[in-house]
Amino acid sequence: MDLHAPLGQERKGGSRVKRRFRLSVLGSTAAVLALVGFSALTALSPLPLQGTPPINLAGADKETPIVVAEEKTALDEAGSGLSRSRPQDGANVERTVTDDGSVVTKYTPKPRDGEGPVIIGSHIQDPRLAGQPNDDLLEDSPEGRLPIIGTDGLKPVEFYARPWSGARGNRIAIVIGGIGLSQTGSQKAIRELPDDVTLAFAATGNSLTRWMQEARRKGHEVVLQVPMEPFDYPNNDPGRGTLVAEKNKATNLANLHQAMAQITNYTGIMNYMGARFLSDEKAMDPIMRDIGNRGLLFLDDGSTARSLSGDFAKAIGIPHAFGDVMIDAQLDRKAILAKLDELERIAQRNGQAIGIGSAFDETISAVAEWREEAVARGIEIVGVSALTTDNKP
Repeated sequence: MDLHAPLGQERKGGSRVKRRFRLSVLGSTAAVLALVGFSALTALSPLPLQGTPPINLAGADKETPIVVAEEKTALDEAGSGLSRSRPQDGANVERTVTDDGSVVTKYTPKPRDGEGPVIIGSHIQDPRLAGQPNDDLLEDSPEGRLPIIGTDGLKPVEFYARPWSGARGNRIAIVIGGIGLSQTGSQKAIRELPDDVTLAFAATGNSLTRWMQEARRKGHEVVLQVPMEPFDYPNNDPGRGTLVAEKNKATNLANLHQAMAQITNYTGIMNYMGARFLSDEKAMDPIMRDIGNRGLLFLDDGSTARSLSGDFAKAIGIPHAFGDVMIDAQLDRKAILAKLDELERIAQRNGQAIGIGSAFDETISAVAEWREEAVARGIEIVGVSALTTDNKP
């Protein structure tokens, strides 16, 4: 101790030394604790240090786009409940970044377990709701509820189409018409025909909504048969609301809409008779335009070579198909099986074919028998929408 120092100076100097010592000790302790904490954090949290490095676009092969995949469902976005109109239900979504920086989105189906089609299509209806219409694809009219294209561009022909494998092998569509005209025939067709057979509902039939719901729940694709004028009309009368070439546009459109309003959940319109009407350019024009504007396909049964439906469909851009073989013109089991064999030969030659028949007992039993054998030979039976001009390879 300096005895000559002013009073209190030693105390002040001693306090500064002690403070410096304490600060030094505290700093060292904090550094040690920080080092220990960081080491513990590193040991307990290895994932961030092992994460996937970011994609280096500059180093990517310009010929090979980089794909970032994600899985997304409508239920994920909605939270709960069932989605009726989401186009990517249950789909895998792949977004591809090209070398110019643009993004291409591709939807593909998830893997499925069990039997059934693999490719479900990007707009397909949830099968659990197949008997119910999508309200977004309907509009109210004086004639009833009519099909329309949704505000997002979704079409009934897309939404109600039966799924298929997507393979480009030999494909056949079989369309059985007259559903609704006979209770026993309708019931037999819906319950005994395989679900990959397309059913055509007669607009003049009875209890159509009930039959449609049962057919859709089973998995059938559905089209609507509209009565059209044959050459020997009215001696040969297709039924009420027949579209007649000599009637004016407004009358024929009103009759078409009355037929359309009988049921929902169909992919398109099919003629019932109609050789005279289908060959009249003036009469066909507004009808085909209306069908196209509502997002439907047109199936021509192929019974008349004078039909203009294909020309109109090509000009307007409507999904369209012709029947290749009338399978039950002769109502005999052996004759029907022979026609089905002819249908298969056409499919082997052209890659696809469409057979048209009616809900007769003989037709139903023959089709059910032949279908099993055809599938075993590698033929895929598809809904008729898969064979329209929009779906040709």
